[in-house]
Amino acid sequence: MASDVTTLLRFGLGRMWGGHVMTRDRVLVVDDEPGVLHFVSRALRAEGVEVDTADHGEEGYRLAVEHSYSLVILDLVMPGTDGMSVLKRLLRRKPEQAILVLSCLTDTSSKVRALDEGAVDYLGKPFALNELLARVRARMRERATTETLTLSARDFVLDPVRHEAKLGTRTVLLTRRESTLLAELVRHAGESVSKQRLLSEVWGYDFDPETNVVDVYVRRLRKKLGPEVVSTVRGVGYGVDL
Repeated sequence: MASDVTTLLRFGLGRMWGGHVMTRDRVLVVDDEPGVLHFVSRALRAEGVEVDTADHGEEGYRLAVEHSYSLVILDLVMPGTDGMSVLKRLLRRKPEQAILVLSCLTDTSSKVRALDEGAVDYLGKPFALNELLARVRARMRERATTETLTLSARDFVLDPVRHEAKLGTRTVLLTRRESTLLAELVRHAGESVSKQRLLSEVWGYDFDPETNVVDVYVRRLRKKLGPEVVSTVRGVGYGVDL
């Protein structure tokens, strides 16, 4: 890992981040391992990203509540308050907060639980630093996109920042995950989107778990917005019409 950081610092992260110094972004790293805090925060700071760190769950929770962060990178296994408790409490307090879990728990059930609780991504330890940075870049791009765009299809308009869908004069509040799922479908309006793609883009799964989570959230969207909003493409997945 140290060699990865040395290389990144030598050549500069600007190249890896598309040449764009993301000075507006601020990241919180919560981990009880000093080496992880050092390497990750050093790499992010080299790019110009502001970084705060916490070495235990309660401090991480306090900082996340008191300040505004583009992303929280959160360990799960820590002494005292564990990361899963922090994740759940934080998202109850700030449901819009993006959280990337970085944990030595690499079993499928831990990944599924964290993602279903609201984490936007999950990476197991040990990890390659360049992969972590790629995932952070992806979340930053997602944030930049949702800050500037509304999405529309058929007779509704989606605001991915406020997690609202407007159908005529009616405004429907969505959860963050429902909003992200609908946004992914709207971006591919008129196309069939596979369940595997939705699992990857919306829940961050890089595996094929035995889960019906996509079906569950589609049912939620249909209940809130109407059964005709999301159509089933048999043998493929789901879609929305133009």
